[in-house]
Amino acid sequence: MKMSTLFLPLTAILLILGLCACDGNRSATDDGTRPAFLQIGEFAVNRLSAERIDVRDGAGRTLVLIPRDAPMPTGVDPNRVVRIPVERVVAYGYFEVATLLALGVLDETLVGVTTPQDRWYIPEVRRGMEEGRIAFIGDASAIDFERLKLQQPELVLTWDPSIIPLLNTLNIPVVVTTTPQAMCLGARMSFVKFLAPFFHREQEAEAFFNRIDDTLRDIRARTAAAPQQPKVMWGDVYEKRVMVEPGNSWVGELVGLAQSNYQFRDIFGASCIEISVERFLYSGQDADILFTYRDRKSGATSKEALGRLNALIKDIAPLKPEGRVYAPLPHYHQSGDKLDEILFEISAILHPELYPGYRLRYFDELPDTDPVITKDSAYDHF
Repeated sequence: MKMSTLFLPLTAILLILGLCACDGNRSATDDGTRPAFLQIGEFAVNRLSAERIDVRDGAGRTLVLIPRDAPMPTGVDPNRVVRIPVERVVAYGYFEVATLLALGVLDETLVGVTTPQDRWYIPEVRRGMEEGRIAFIGDASAIDFERLKLQQPELVLTWDPSIIPLLNTLNIPVVVTTTPQAMCLGARMSFVKFLAPFFHREQEAEAFFNRIDDTLRDIRARTAAAPQQPKVMWGDVYEKRVMVEPGNSWVGELVGLAQSNYQFRDIFGASCIEISVERFLYSGQDADILFTYRDRKSGATSKEALGRLNALIKDIAPLKPEGRVYAPLPHYHQSGDKLDEILFEISAILHPELYPGYRLRYFDELPDTDPVITKDSAYDHF
């Protein structure tokens, strides 16, 4: 999708989002309430009958969803069969966990995660781990498969397709929740519709989608006559790599939708894609706003601190006094169920003059320099 299309009237924008998500309804189900075929980016849901739903995951694999008491279908790999509604889930990432929360099934289904308890900000997850219902099964790069098996999951949601062969030997179905290309805005807001059939939560998914859709309409209406179109970057320079969000990502599309110019709109590929330092510096020459991947724990305490982390970027425009830099707050990455609020906040950051009095909840605007800690102020922390 070309970024220029994002500056069309609202009706055209909504049509584009539908095409991006391929949220198509080929024919209705028997009760007329749900589409028989739904495509969401590279994901798909195909309701073949009341007893069978075929879904295509991010790895292009077809899985077959059948009722819990239905006989095993013939001619189907048993590892591709998922009995629904699923009652026990292991989820690798924050995105998958947030989607379970959006569907209203986290408390009753989540039994395993790959992040320790002290790094969770979602109360339901922390409580579940405290009560022993949710287990830490090891870091995503070093899963304790024996611990995972003890949790008796009926489904594993993961961004890592390399675990599929091993989980096949354990007879645990797997859904890959990411694709080689970044999710566009339409696919990002519609992903709940892909997972909904696994839990019989289609109504909850539709309500979540409609909430996001209403927010996008509000953003488009507010920013239609924006007096300025700021130039925006989203990414960071690390020791040996430069990573950014491509123009085809939901981030890039939202920036365009909100009447702003995304500096990487011509880059296409996976989320958090690597580019050259030269390109990053070139785009930073006249940018107004930088969204950094880093948080305070990884050094994003001020513009000056970012410049010290990598001297190459200290002269880009957002790090100058007249520029603006925003870092994610610790709970941001675990707040996918609040996507409407996140989209709203990003728009408020891009056009603060259109959102008077708005207070940031998911991002932190970095000061020019780190605050000076005096002996007296140090005592204020105790």
